[in-house]
Order: sequence, then C-alpha cells, then structure tokens
Amino acid sequence: MITLNKLKKDPEIVAFITQADKQLAAIGYTEHGSRHARLVAKNAKNILLELGYEEKIAELAAIAGYLHDIGNVVSRERHEQTSAIIAKDILNRLGLPPKEIAEIISALGNHHEETGMPISNLSAALILADKADVHRSRVRNPEFIKFDIHDRVNFAVKRSTLTVNKKDKKIIFDLSVDTNIAPVMEYFEIFLSRMLISQKAADFLKCKFELVINGNKLI
Repeated sequence: MITLNKLKKDPEIVAFITQADKQLAAIGYTEHGSRHARLVAKNAKNILLELGYEEKIAELAAIAGYLHDIGNVVSRERHEQTSAIIAKDILNRLGLPPKEIAEIISALGNHHEETGMPISNLSAALILADKADVHRSRVRNPEFIKFDIHDRVNFAVKRSTLTVNKKDKKIIFDLSVDTNIAPVMEYFEIFLSRMLISQKAADFLKCKFELVINGNKLI
C-alpha cells in the first residue's frame, strides 16, 4: 500500500506543492504549503482512527489530506477539481488501485466549501481537517493584518485544536482568539461557509460538530 511517508518524498509532489504555495503567496493567500498539507493529512487520518475506522481507510484520508490543495499549482480557481485530476495521475503512477484512487479524487473534488459536500467518510474527514487549520502561523505578512480580514482573523487565532470525542460522538473545534486583533464576529464573517460544511461533514460521520471560541460554545 502507498503510504503518506512515500508521498512526502516524491519529487513531483514536493515540486507541485512548493510551487502551489509560491503561487498563492504571490496573490496574497495564507500558507498552503507542506505545513498545511502535513497537518490536514494528520488530522484527517486521526479523525477516522478515533472514530474506529480501519487503518487502511484512515491512511487514504491522510493521502487525500496531503494532496488536497495540489491543484493550486495551476490556479486557485477550481483548485479542488484540478487537485483531483493531478492526484489521479500521480497515484496511478505510484500504483494505487483504481478503486482507492477513485475514493481519494472524489474527496479532493468535494473538499472546497464553495463547491463541495461530504460524499464519503473519507471526504468528511478531509473537510473537517482542512477547515480546522486556522492559525497565526499561516499569515505571511503580519504587518499588513489591519488591511486584510483573512490575515487578521488567522493572526488572531493563538491556538486551534480539533478533537474527537468518540463516546459522545462529537467533533470539537476549539479556538483561542485574541479579540484585540479580530473580534469573533469577523471570524464568522469570513468562515461561516467553512463551519457549515464542517457541520455537514460531522453529520456524515454521525457526529455532532461543536465550535468553541475562548471557552464559549458557539455551535
């Protein structure tokens, strides 16, 4: 079986993710490089393992998490669909069975909140892991946060954790936000669509999604 560790060392994948992040940096987006890819891969896998899914499907979720934004190497526009097409060719080259490739590219094509929706357990885990990566470390130019609401909200987040409570069937996104930098309302202003698709993803996994900011449960 192809593992996440093998993908991390693949020259084509490394080059594409590196160039994709450079492209997004050029147009002013937050970090979407190897750090984001590794974190989403880790959290997508952990969500399924914590809920009792077998290791094989959890590893596929990790692979999907690592490749989900690779389409940004072409363009941010419809990057989720481009990611699926690029990933298909890479995974085929690496020898992943067609059935597993199909599961991964379906998840990639549906991970973006503007166009996608959870269509499998794998895709639901990917969505939750991706939308939970909100943190000041993703901001490239902290001196400009007063001009850009996305940078300001990300920079205001001092801590973010995504945890699974299997017993109570809850998936909890817990944030610590510096409201002197960005009020909580600004978080909802730009991330409401992400929270809505996260709710749908948790529902697909037969769990309840909870958003906690500064100790207060908001969803």
